[in-house]
Amino acid sequence: MTGGLLETVEIGTRDSPELAVIWLHGLGADGHDFEPIVPDLGLQVPARFVFPHAPIRPVTINNGMRMRAWYDILGFKPAVEDAEGIRASAAAVAKLVDREIERGVPAERVVLAGFSQGGAIALQLGLRERRRLGGVLALSAYLPLAGSLAEEKSPWADLAIFMAHGSADPVIPLALAEESRRRLEREGYAVDWHVYPMPHSVCAEEVEAIGAWLSGVARR
Repeated sequence: MTGGLLETVEIGTRDSPELAVIWLHGLGADGHDFEPIVPDLGLQVPARFVFPHAPIRPVTINNGMRMRAWYDILGFKPAVEDAEGIRASAAAVAKLVDREIERGVPAERVVLAGFSQGGAIALQLGLRERRRLGGVLALSAYLPLAGSLAEEKSPWADLAIFMAHGSADPVIPLALAEESRRRLEREGYAVDWHVYPMPHSVCAEEVEAIGAWLSGVARR
């Protein structure tokens, strides 16, 4: 990963945004993946959505095939997490947070969002960011590097966290997401938790709930 900014796709709902949402795609997708969701959220507050493209890298569980990925997936157990890749991507996304602040959006109005791998990075950075952020939105995701959270977490225990998962998810099992939620609750976080009858995807009811949650963050 280079020292520059990640390439991004941007959508502004209106001029002079009061909310910035940095939304990270899942494995093998790109920054265009969640573009269509913006109008469906029904936000009334002016907002800027920033959809970064993950770097292209080989992914071990996919036979080393090169694709857009926030980190390598070495296996399906926490003991074999790609800690270096996870931390590098979190640092790269932190630069996008810096840019939003430079562009006039206060840190407490910056939301980190993501699906699957992207949601994992949103949690990784959002829980450790020293500035008070607006919140973290993690969809069909899990908590990475959970063992280091207690010693690395930021002081903002009131961070707004929205997590949603499919009950029939064959990629990231619901049980893993539930364990992540319990870990966060043990660390003192209140998690707005949702389960939907779907696989590893997003549904209309979930999109409606996300829009309502983002609107609440904007009003805080």
